[in-house]
Amino acid sequence: MNPNTPLSPCDLRITSDVRQCVLTTVQLKDRGVSPAQAAEQCRTGGPWQQPLPGVFVLHPGPLSDRERLRSALLYAGRRPASARRAVPAQPGGTDPGYGEAMITGPAALALHGFAAAPPAVSADRVDVLVPRTRRLRSARYVRLVRTSELPRPEQLDGMPVAPVARALADAVAGLADAHAVRRLLTEAVRGGHCEPAVVVGELNRAKVLDRPQVVNAVDSLLAEGRALAEERLYDMVRTHGLPEPLWNVDLRLPGGPHLGAVDAYWPEEAVAVELDTRSPRHTRLDDDHRQEEHEAEWSAYAARREHLERLGVTVVHLTPRKLRDTREQQAAVVRTALMAAADREPAAYVMILPR
Repeated sequence: MNPNTPLSPCDLRITSDVRQCVLTTVQLKDRGVSPAQAAEQCRTGGPWQQPLPGVFVLHPGPLSDRERLRSALLYAGRRPASARRAVPAQPGGTDPGYGEAMITGPAALALHGFAAAPPAVSADRVDVLVPRTRRLRSARYVRLVRTSELPRPEQLDGMPVAPVARALADAVAGLADAHAVRRLLTEAVRGGHCEPAVVVGELNRAKVLDRPQVVNAVDSLLAEGRALAEERLYDMVRTHGLPEPLWNVDLRLPGGPHLGAVDAYWPEEAVAVELDTRSPRHTRLDDDHRQEEHEAEWSAYAARREHLERLGVTVVHLTPRKLRDTREQQAAVVRTALMAAADREPAAYVMILPR
């Protein structure tokens, strides 16, 4: 084939599928197009373009959002020449040319449906998560985000995308606007995308929890998550016909120590519900100290629960995730605890105080 002869889409049997319009040098070579021929088609005024090194778009004019995302994945996922060989297609229709790369940051949040996220492909950047060992540089509109622990990607529109919490942390790491950070974190919880504890854990991993624009937003996030979990608990009790409890009370022995606060309490049955909305501490301490704090907090919770149960109070432990995903099952757990009260020894007398 003469390298000066233009190649039309028909020459490569191109379809409207974006995967057939955005190809790497290797993919073109597999279709019989040499690097020299591909470069010739990208001359000024030519029918193709090369938005990134080793990636070609087989038409002139602006790239669509999907083409920009695909080209970013192909650039970040291309295999070293020494390792290139036939790779089987991935589950879910993901192109094997993407390798381990996945979209993260603002573009990923937009793909997850965040209204507060910038457009799926901003004018100047697409963040792509890659293994820390990749010897590749950021190029043009692609910013590589390196990590030693790749999360399991979600497949959205045939492309690998980082899970919400990870994409959120990577997006926040690049934001200086406190209002924008707060909007993204709030939507993550209100929109049911993920639980606050998971978000805080990812922000902690990204080492951004002590940034001024993040600190206040995280406090609001935890309060938002707590309020949302309480709403789910109220809804569970009323929707599934459970007896109305006393809400948000403190338990205390007469003339004795404080036994702890519970989110719902049925005094006749001596059954308490406690929401676990604990989250990782956001401090500057190292990981070992954070782990010690977490273990100490859990030990204190377990000791309090054991004390209540020795007094004859049944404590039902619920998490926000369980209330969101398996509300009917959690209602059955509480109902069973209430019904079992008739078969237990009477509980010790405890004082009930408003919280």
